Amino acid sequence: MAAPPIADAKDPLPLVLVVLSAVTGLVDAVSVLGLGQVFVANMTGNTVFLGFAVGGAPGFDIPRYITALLAFLVGALAGGWIANAFAGAARRWWLLSVAALEAALFWTAAIVANGYDVETLSPASRLFSLIALTALAMGVRNATVRRLQVPDLTTTVLTLTLTGLAADSSLSGGENKNWRRRIAAVLATFVGAVAGAILVRAAGLAVPLVITGTMVIGVTLAYALHRASQTRAGKPGGT
Repeated sequence: MAAPPIADAKDPLPLVLVVLSAVTGLVDAVSVLGLGQVFVANMTGNTVFLGFAVGGAPGFDIPRYITALLAFLVGALAGGWIANAFAGAARRWWLLSVAALEAALFWTAAIVANGYDVETLSPASRLFSLIALTALAMGVRNATVRRLQVPDLTTTVLTLTLTGLAADSSLSGGENKNWRRRIAAVLATFVGAVAGAILVRAAGLAVPLVITGTMVIGVTLAYALHRASQTRAGKPGGT
């Protein structure tokens, strides 16, 4: 059975997901710029890069992409388990639990980042630990957002968002449905990526990772104070 739609038109959950889209920009900056061109939020890129590596293209490292893919899957499994455990409970407790786990993983990664060299991607033990921790966090996030089923706000992938923005526009004879949130998601991810790139270049990985975890827990705590967060979490299911 799929999760019920958001009943309260004033539910700020879409705004929360826009903020988390900005967080994804930060995370992508950390992983792509600091972990050897690895995605930890978007597994399409890793799958393609893994194909390049298997095909012998220079500059692509098989172990990094496999680590990211496996860690992401474990995170998604954990996210699904948490969602099922909180099915029928108030949404706030589910999302707070997820945010606490996600923030803890990012903060742990920030600790691991101390002593890690972005230029040489060494030591290798810290590199793979950082990939695993951040991919775990994003796997949990993706599983959670998937269960929430808020249209056009996946927080990690913009392909369908951009497609909907064009395909549903008045230029194509559409009704411009959800155009504001679609544009907001794209801009938020872009701004997050810009900020992340600046932070990684100026301060390394620890600072953006600390900020990432703080934003995740902060925006979720703010949402938990809203009455809409008392809505029951959805039953197992999804699209």
